[in-house]
This record gives sequence, structure tokens and C-alpha cells, in this order.
Amino acid sequence: MAGKLGVMICGHGSRDEGAVDEFAAVSLQLRRRLPQHEVDYGYLEFARPIIRDGLDRLRAKGVTEVLAIPGMLFAAGHAKNDIPSVLNTYQAQHPSLTIRYGRELGIDVKMLRAAGERVQEAVEIADAKREDGPVPLHETMLVVVGRGASDPDANSNVAKVMRMLWEGIGFGWGETAYSGVTFPLVEPALEHAAKLGYRRIVVFPYFLFTGILVDRIYDATDAVAARHPGIEFVKARYLNDHPLVLETLEERIAEILAGTGNMNCQMCKYRMQVLGFEAEVGLPQESHHHHVEGISGGPAHHHDHGHDHDHGHHHDHGHDHHHHGDHRHHHHHHDDGHHHHEHDHGHSHDHGHSHDHGHHHHPYPHADHPLGPKSLKKAG
Repeated sequence: MAGKLGVMICGHGSRDEGAVDEFAAVSLQLRRRLPQHEVDYGYLEFARPIIRDGLDRLRAKGVTEVLAIPGMLFAAGHAKNDIPSVLNTYQAQHPSLTIRYGRELGIDVKMLRAAGERVQEAVEIADAKREDGPVPLHETMLVVVGRGASDPDANSNVAKVMRMLWEGIGFGWGETAYSGVTFPLVEPALEHAAKLGYRRIVVFPYFLFTGILVDRIYDATDAVAARHPGIEFVKARYLNDHPLVLETLEERIAEILAGTGNMNCQMCKYRMQVLGFEAEVGLPQESHHHHVEGISGGPAHHHDHGHDHDHGHHHDHGHDHHHHGDHRHHHHHHDDGHHHHEHDHGHSHDHGHSHDHGHHHHPYPHADHPLGPKSLKKAG
């Protein structure tokens, strides 16, 4: 490929110095892991360097093609709208530079493994402190807390993460909460959880970095715990620089080069008439962050206005995000009776009758779950 490649990690930015430092540390780790590329980073708002600064530095090093990725968990307004707007503006000002934009971390097996390790680590530490032995998983409840956005697709992804952790680990119950914008917020969600009768409630912030919102999640947990002394509340760590997070970021960069990094737009409120958000289809792409680019925050106790409300960003899927109709799902059905496929394509194997045509199902890992169907408990 002609020209010199560079990588740009695009963050949101925060008034919280710890969050900014953690994002910078992850970006520098990626730089060490990708010695074949120039790697830089920048923020949308509230911190320096801003994205434009990072792009300037890459250009100064002779980079002619930039692979830009959002350093974000899910694609809501920032990843779908604000970052592309900044990148498009910059490219228009520097036509000799090509910027190719990749997708967010998203729902990914590596990200789920990283999350699962954070949750299980918290449970193990809590169990080790107990004199009367570990709390059974079936008597433990998981509450996963997401950031919360005005984009229902992003919010639904948090619920999916919660379900996969709940089912994957085998907790007695699971609930989803959000730190802002949508519902339920953390404190009412935990008050609700406390009514359900579980001995232990594990609170896991599904966040990449620290910040005012993570602090508020832990503070809300402490407040509810103080009102319910009979329940053990366990605070799990957020993701931060888990090695599997770094691996996923590397994969997102590789996807741009391979041309396979399609942003998920199946349930995007800007493209489809999502229930309750019909009026937002096709709204124009524009950023609401130019007025706060690079503004540094005051002390960490200030309200982080960049996080605490969603600005109602809208974007025209003018297809700077490389949406392709061909999602390349390949199903291979062989005559040996085995189905080889990457995803469940619409049929369930749970038909209530035995399959004797050559393929066998692994036992369900939580067949002993007290709230599971009795059919799962039958022998053989």
C-alpha cells in the first residue's frame, strides 16, 4: 500500500484527570504493541490533546493514511456522530490525507471475557474475606451498570452484556442499570435489587475508564449498602487496560485494513424507526462538541457535563462509517449431521425432543439453576 499508515485512537475526554490518564496509558500501550505503525490519540472534549492535535502529529511524521478507531465500548452519539464529524472536517482541510474510520469495541467475546474476569475476580476477593465460606452463585445477584445514552441500541447492548455475564457465570439473578440519561439509574436499581432476597449483590461498572460516573456508581452502591446491612454488596473493577481490551482494539484496527469493520446499524435510531425514536431517522450529521474541544476540567468533584447528559447528537449515515449490505455471514451445512455456523441464524435446537440424527448438544452449564426449567434437570 502506497503511503505511510498511522493509527488514531479517538476518546471522549473527561474532566476527571484519572480517566484522561488511563485513556492515554491504553493508547501508549497500543503504540508499543503496534511498532509497525505510528500511533497517536486525542479527545473530543474536556482534555488535551484533542483529536485534531493527534492527527497533526501523525501528519508531521509523514503519515498519509490514518486508521481511526473510537476508544469506546458502544456506538452511541459520540462514535456514530461526533468523532466522524471531527474526522470529516479535518480531512476536508487536508485533502492529501486519507482517514478510514473503524468501529467501536462493541459486543465481542474478548470484551465479555474481560468483563467476566473482572466480575469473578471481585467475587473471589469477597469470598476470601469471609469467615463462613463463599456465598453460592445462586444466592448472588449481578448488576451491570452501563453509561446510559439517548440511543436505545447502545442501552440494549448493556443489557446483552449483563445477560451473557449472568448466564455465562451462573448468578442467581441479573439486572441492568445506567449511570445517566436513561433508566433505571443506579440507586433506584440497587434499591429494587435489594428487595429480591439475594445474600450478595455484585455491582460491575461496564466502563472502560474511571471518572466521575464510576465514582458515582460506587458511591450509590455504598449508600444502598448502608440501608441494607443484611446484604453483602461487592464492587467489581471497571475494565481499564485489561489485556483482552487491548487485543480487541488491535482487532478493530486490523478490520479497517481488511475492510471488514462494519458498524452495527441494524437497530440504529438514525437509520431505522426504532420504537419511541421514530422522529430521529435521517437527521443530519453534525457535532455539538466543537465548542468544548480541549477545554480542560476543573477539580474532579465538578460535574462532568460531557458525561452527565447526552447532547442529542444526530447523524446522517452518509456512510463515512463504511456500512455494507454484505455482512459476510457464512453458514456451512454438511451432510455429516453437524451444523457449522458462527451464529444462531433463527432456529432453536430446544425443541423439547431428542435429536438422533448425528449431532449432540453439550450439557447446559447451569442446569441446576433454581429458576431454570425443570426440563433442564432431567437426567440424560
